Amino acid sequence: MSLENVTHIDNVRLSDGGDAVVIIDQSLLPNETKYLTLSGREELFEAIHTLRVRGAPAIGVFAAYAACVLAGQTRETSYEAFYRRFSADKAYLDSSRPTAVNLRKALDYMDDIVRANAGRPVPKILEAMKSGALKLHQENMEMSQAISENGMELIKDGDGILTHCNAGPLGTFHYGTGLGTLFLARERGMTLHAYCDETRPLLQGARLTTYELQSAGIDCTLICDNMASIVMKEGKINAVFVGCDRVAANGDTANKIGTSGVAILARHYGIPFYVFCPSSTIDFSCETGDDIKIELRDPSEIKEKFFIKPMALPEVKCYNPAFDVTDHALITAIVTEKGICRESYTESLAMFKQPAHPPR
Repeated sequence: MSLENVTHIDNVRLSDGGDAVVIIDQSLLPNETKYLTLSGREELFEAIHTLRVRGAPAIGVFAAYAACVLAGQTRETSYEAFYRRFSADKAYLDSSRPTAVNLRKALDYMDDIVRANAGRPVPKILEAMKSGALKLHQENMEMSQAISENGMELIKDGDGILTHCNAGPLGTFHYGTGLGTLFLARERGMTLHAYCDETRPLLQGARLTTYELQSAGIDCTLICDNMASIVMKEGKINAVFVGCDRVAANGDTANKIGTSGVAILARHYGIPFYVFCPSSTIDFSCETGDDIKIELRDPSEIKEKFFIKPMALPEVKCYNPAFDVTDHALITAIVTEKGICRESYTESLAMFKQPAHPPR
């Protein structure tokens, strides 16, 4: 697969007829590339919950398309009945994953569109919803490009970059967020080397990040999560690049479990730690990371997933948080499509405090 193909992966799209959402099933990668065409209420929910579609930007666009698909199935003719049905579907989809703020924001965006078209015939509302979802998708493509461009000022030729989880084209769009600068640097003739944490227990770094980088011809080395310290100590890492699923108003960030530990190691070894995310990921209703709800997932992901046989006794208890929160004091900078934010994050992030999508 060429670099161009990797950065133009069609990971989420609305079907040609507009009656389904088409995705790559990320749970099967890298061994199988399978596209799913989803239209049922439960299967749309399940795709988010089981990480068939994942990554904050991709989840947001998927949710917008899913809202369109479900709204198109309604037989209601009055606005009031249509809105009740839409609101129920919105709440159902929103409950699929509680931590990624882009999910909620995308659904709120669709809600704004529906309410702005109150009183119009239902087919006209559906047209407005589809137009809005397609626009959101395009904005995310442009966002990825801008984030990647902004990240270029943080690297130099020959740098070693440590990654955690996956923030490339599969979880976002086009170049990606946390990986976007690596793809853009490769396009421009720079040589970087990525050290990719496997990212237990769901192995997004092993299954997805190395798949993207290797396919694009970017030098990468897979490591276990507990090897991050030694590669830092050996001087192989010049910077850490991660994405995130939510940013609190003070700059605390929620990302895949294990991210905060990497940030602590980076601080110990004097390595800059950069978070890449769209400005839509900033949640000003969360004053600090303590206000971010952390998703708890099935213990079987630790004991059984990817193993032929269970690796622990059935009665052994497991604690399986999907995310952790990295304290803003450990973050060197937060890279967005609108610029690079640094401490004080309370002040630098505040310039984004405005509605991303006013009602239409």
